[in-house]
Amino acid sequence: MSNDQLTIADRIQQKLEGLTRAERQLALSILENYPASGLGPLTALAKDADVSVPTVARMVQKLGYNGYPEFQAELREELKAKAKNPIAKHDTWAESAPVGHMLNRFTDAVIDNVRNTLGQIDPAVFDAACALAGDPVRHLYIVGGRVTHTLAEYLFLHMQVIRPNLTHVQSTSNSWPHYLLNAQDGDVFIIFDVRRYENNTLKLARMAHERGAKIILFTDQWRSPVQQLADYSFSARIVVPSAWDSATTTMLLIETMIAAIQNLHWEQTKERMEELEDMFDQTRLFRKFT
Repeated sequence: MSNDQLTIADRIQQKLEGLTRAERQLALSILENYPASGLGPLTALAKDADVSVPTVARMVQKLGYNGYPEFQAELREELKAKAKNPIAKHDTWAESAPVGHMLNRFTDAVIDNVRNTLGQIDPAVFDAACALAGDPVRHLYIVGGRVTHTLAEYLFLHMQVIRPNLTHVQSTSNSWPHYLLNAQDGDVFIIFDVRRYENNTLKLARMAHERGAKIILFTDQWRSPVQQLADYSFSARIVVPSAWDSATTTMLLIETMIAAIQNLHWEQTKERMEELEDMFDQTRLFRKFT
């Protein structure tokens, strides 16, 4: 992606790790209410982020702008471009609902999350992560947290069909150190960790890393501390007009990974599926309409 194609949010994400503490605080404040957060006066932005005016001016320059007016002008252009794009119009999603209805506002936010997330992912890196997670020789551990355990369970359920040699671990359980007893050099841990980042998850990741395991991380735009240990890290945008963060973009990445790994080892996966269906037939778990 060229600099001309980058949004201000993209630029912030690229620079995030190299920012000072105050600049990072400002960056996260901008992303929290992007792009409206940057449309007011410079002093208002500084006050909202609880940083100094010079911090705002310095970070704007680090993002590649000559000054705050140029930064604001690009924000306004992004808003204009968004307004011209039919996919971003609220009435596209629920025509019978008012423009400001939650159905439209929420969907609009999710679409932006997906677009911005995919714009930051290198397909070759994603393919490499899928190949690692799909390697049946390596034991695969899937780890979720207090909320993200639902995502981990979803991935685990599908991976059970696709490949052997895997374990589901919940970092919120006191038993997770037991699972590490069997972890070996070259094994793979897929870890989910979004804000509020969990201490147990970080401890688990550190211990797995020390044992030589590879780590694939699914996190959010602010990035879990586990990223410093991860071989592959995918940051999904999660902010929506709700008291809860959205898992939609993360789920998109999970389902894409499932499809990619399934295709990598289709013959083996097909055999496992057929065997599983035969078991279902024997147990009469599902109704048959014949």
